[in-house]
Amino acid sequence: MSFDLSPIFAHMSISPEIEKRLNLLQEKYDAMGQDMTSYLDGLLHADFLTYWDYIHLDTLLSLQSPKTQFPDEEIFIMYHQITELYFKLSLHECKQIAEAENLTIDFFTARVKRINRYFEALTNSFEIMVDGMEKEQFLQFRMSLLPASGFQSGQYRMIEIHATDFINIVAPHHRDELSNASVEEQFEQIYWKYGATELSTGKKTLTLNQFEKKYAKTFIELGKLVHNTNFNSLLHQMQAKGENTKALEEQLRQLDINVNVNWPLSHYKSAVRYLHRKPEEIKATGGTNWQKYLPPRFQKRIFYPSLWSEQEITEWGKGWVDKVVSEL
Repeated sequence: MSFDLSPIFAHMSISPEIEKRLNLLQEKYDAMGQDMTSYLDGLLHADFLTYWDYIHLDTLLSLQSPKTQFPDEEIFIMYHQITELYFKLSLHECKQIAEAENLTIDFFTARVKRINRYFEALTNSFEIMVDGMEKEQFLQFRMSLLPASGFQSGQYRMIEIHATDFINIVAPHHRDELSNASVEEQFEQIYWKYGATELSTGKKTLTLNQFEKKYAKTFIELGKLVHNTNFNSLLHQMQAKGENTKALEEQLRQLDINVNVNWPLSHYKSAVRYLHRKPEEIKATGGTNWQKYLPPRFQKRIFYPSLWSEQEITEWGKGWVDKVVSEL
């Protein structure tokens, strides 16, 4: 249905293109029971959009609040903020995959490829954390941030939950016994809890207690929600239908490497750089047991075990760790 707007523009020179769009707008607002003229008045008085307003630049640049006077602390804050934005981008793709009504293999593959891109950008930029701060500054300002730790990134854990069956992020020595257990039971033995225990007593650190208090319910609910829509489950569903999953498998293998090898080992390299020669300074990580938590060969955290050979699983991440240590 079209509308005759010619009386409105009797004294104006309106091109056919503009008139066509105004008719379409009229249809849109009429369908919603709205008065288009009122919206045009609003458009008339509105300011033009600027880049800095659109991305809330002033707000973004004001979000760094150092706790000390050490200049390099601001680098530390900004890099972690950048990291969380990349995690948000990744979760944006995860949700599109999980919520797709008619998920196609091409859509699935393309979104996983995007997530790989985000993690590769993060890994390639991590030298900022490894060599971009003075060690003495880091060791001093980091003690002012206790018990906070990058370990407490809830978004990273959500990416893991979207990526695979919950059992695959349970600590390796509990996977067999909990393979048919509930998400709640599996959560109690999730791998990262073993990276936030006090070295001397084996008790949970305050870092871990804070983290569980804020996120435990969210993680458990998400684990249940994506039981059939996590990436590993969706892969097996597509394989069972006889679809050609070769390109998807390639991207999922890369995701496994990016999230479970390259990213944690970038952190391992940073921890070794700042803490390796003084083990007592473990406090500077919020008490997390990074020597056992970060190296993939200890956790054997693999999202897609069916896509790897027995030898690849056995040697998971080992070569990378050896390379990092040899470079020190």
